[in-house]
Amino acid sequence: MIRADRYGRLLLAGVAGLAIATPTWAQTAEQTTAEAQQQAPGPEATAATNDEGQDSATGEIVVTARRTDERLQRVPSSISAFNERALDRIQATDTTGLQGAVPNLNIVQGRGSSNATNIYIRGIGQPDALQTFDPAVGVYVDDVYLSRIRGNQLDLLDVERIEVLRGPQGTLYGKNTIGGAIKFVSRKPGDELRAEASATLGSYTQLDLRGNISGPLGEGVSAGVSIMRSVRDGFVDDRNDKREYNDRDSIGIRTAIAFTPSSKVRLDLAVDYSKDDASLNVGRPINNLVTFSGGVLVVTDPVGSGKYKWKGETTPGLPNSTKLKHYGFAGTAAFDLTDNLTLKSITAYRVLKTDDYIDIDATRYEVGDVFVGVDQDQVSQEFQLAYTGEKLSAVGGLYYLNENVDSHQEAYADDLLGPAFFNSGFLRTIDDKLNTKSYAAYANATYEIVPTVRLSAGIRYTEEKKDYWRTTSTFFSLLPAFNATYVFAPPKAKWHDTSPMISLDWQATPDTMLYARVAKGFKSGGFNGRANTVAESTKYDPETVWSYEAGFKSTLAKQLRVNGSVFYNDYKDFQARVSGLDTDPVTGLPSPKLSVLNAGKLSIKGAELEASWTPVANLLLDTQVGYLDSEYKKFADARFVSFNGSRAFQTPAFAPKWTLRLGAQYTFDLGGPGGITIGGQTRYRSRQALAVDNTPVNSNVEIDGLFQNGYWVEDARIVWENSSKKIAVGLYGNNLTDRAYKTDAQEFSSVGNIRTVYYGNPRTIQLKLTARY
Repeated sequence: MIRADRYGRLLLAGVAGLAIATPTWAQTAEQTTAEAQQQAPGPEATAATNDEGQDSATGEIVVTARRTDERLQRVPSSISAFNERALDRIQATDTTGLQGAVPNLNIVQGRGSSNATNIYIRGIGQPDALQTFDPAVGVYVDDVYLSRIRGNQLDLLDVERIEVLRGPQGTLYGKNTIGGAIKFVSRKPGDELRAEASATLGSYTQLDLRGNISGPLGEGVSAGVSIMRSVRDGFVDDRNDKREYNDRDSIGIRTAIAFTPSSKVRLDLAVDYSKDDASLNVGRPINNLVTFSGGVLVVTDPVGSGKYKWKGETTPGLPNSTKLKHYGFAGTAAFDLTDNLTLKSITAYRVLKTDDYIDIDATRYEVGDVFVGVDQDQVSQEFQLAYTGEKLSAVGGLYYLNENVDSHQEAYADDLLGPAFFNSGFLRTIDDKLNTKSYAAYANATYEIVPTVRLSAGIRYTEEKKDYWRTTSTFFSLLPAFNATYVFAPPKAKWHDTSPMISLDWQATPDTMLYARVAKGFKSGGFNGRANTVAESTKYDPETVWSYEAGFKSTLAKQLRVNGSVFYNDYKDFQARVSGLDTDPVTGLPSPKLSVLNAGKLSIKGAELEASWTPVANLLLDTQVGYLDSEYKKFADARFVSFNGSRAFQTPAFAPKWTLRLGAQYTFDLGGPGGITIGGQTRYRSRQALAVDNTPVNSNVEIDGLFQNGYWVEDARIVWENSSKKIAVGLYGNNLTDRAYKTDAQEFSSVGNIRTVYYGNPRTIQLKLTARY
């Protein structure tokens, strides 16, 4: 910690030292900066400008990452921003489409469920969808926090832009986000009529229909509605019957209304509803299964090499269904109290309901078959006061969240007990309830010391209370005497934390900014939501991280934009779910022990580079590069007796050393008929671990199947637009080489030696027609 603190102080001192003497151009820079801030387009103007085709290094991008309109190149932290045209360029249709386009971001469909998302930023994340684990990366839709990693694999429905903020963001956002934040900004209805419709036909009988319309209803009142319907056949066929898996069947609608009774008051109301009715999300086992009696259950076609095409398998009779309903209301009221002071209220209510069947072992055996039903609701309220002055700008807020999660789970495991117990009617049920109350107060201010140097500082106080109750029941029809119920009802828990932030930025030239930033992140503790015995009934501690970052942002000759940063994360007490075996106190049989350990300390350092270049008119080249060096410094586990009770030698999950994207596009101007854009991208990820448990217990030999070696994925598109850009026809190809690559894994070796991996999408081709008004 002393070394990390010294590193952070040196970064700040270095930038400050460079800025001691104001350059001779300072007066000119002061005028230029002031004019730019006054003339910088707001979010709506930026979107309109980019819609005219200025999606390049010369176009200004305005973001609200710090809760006020700022040019991206003036924000002293690492942010990636994507408007509608940029999302089309990277060929993203939902949140997972950001994979590769942001350095050191891992964002993929979560394990075993069609409606969960696994998100890591700079090696910090939480892959477990269990309701007792909080996300480490915050997902916000119009400043409303989504509490679960289920339900946040959002379709990009009428999105104005997406901002990805790397590093802790607690002094600016309602919910403390230890790893970073992904912020969705929806298009607001305005005073002009606007409409758009698109239809996409593609591989695997894909049909995707989307539409939106917005405009004025009367004086000071505007409204809009967006709808989507998306279906696609499954990527995986069952080898034994006609079932398909890993398909898509979604519907969504969002309505918004804006009231502007005066120039100083605006009220935005929004209601959204989405429904997903997909088949099972099936992976591939990497080894044979083992019964509790020592027998071997032979797995058909475990993971091998080659292309994506493979046949899946699940237990006959297990329903082929995962269902989700996600809906909510949000109201934002903004009042300009003075020309410099704005008060904002953000009120939201959300409901998430899922009914997922999951075949964890992905075989015909009934070993890891489960049903997980979750009923979650949340109420949040945030008050925010923002001040903008000549030299000082500040934002402060109060935040409250009340979340309730009820779940019912069933585990079916007849084959796990061995041949003597096949079809024995073994069932384990779990019912639990979790209530979380989160309170926070935060403040963040930026002061202009001299015309070229700004100091920003913030602080946040967080208090979280959790109340948990769980009951586990075992039903064994062959031996009913062993039927029993176990209750875990720990005392209520409370955690609190104070998280500071400080940054310094220097506008070294009119086109180059240098900055340094230090921030603390916090995520509260919790309870082991998989406790089946007294030994497992534990509470785990909060996570914390101190993040140190220095970087630059530059624009050269209005053609080349280059942003870069280096960072160091001192990450403590990562909440790791690990596997083991215990003896069931009732049946006397081996029983899986699923514990949560706080990994003592991780050291994460790295670097990032984002660049875009327009060397000639109509040609855009861009790249994003991330380097990550993540390692455990302390990770105590008493089961690793041969290593003095430490497993710190293991590889942290979802932390590839290199992430890289190279993109290019060129537009051929056809004159009256419009233009044709040809674009492509290639994305690379180096070798990475896909599970926290990636060696056997008490062994330092890596389980190779739980790693994904380095791989490249290529995408391309060709799009024609008419001269007004109102009509477009595009042909899109994703994963053109049909590369089979693993994205996530289930490590439940304590349950029948289950180890299952999940894959990214195979090659797909889409034809998309778009009409705008």
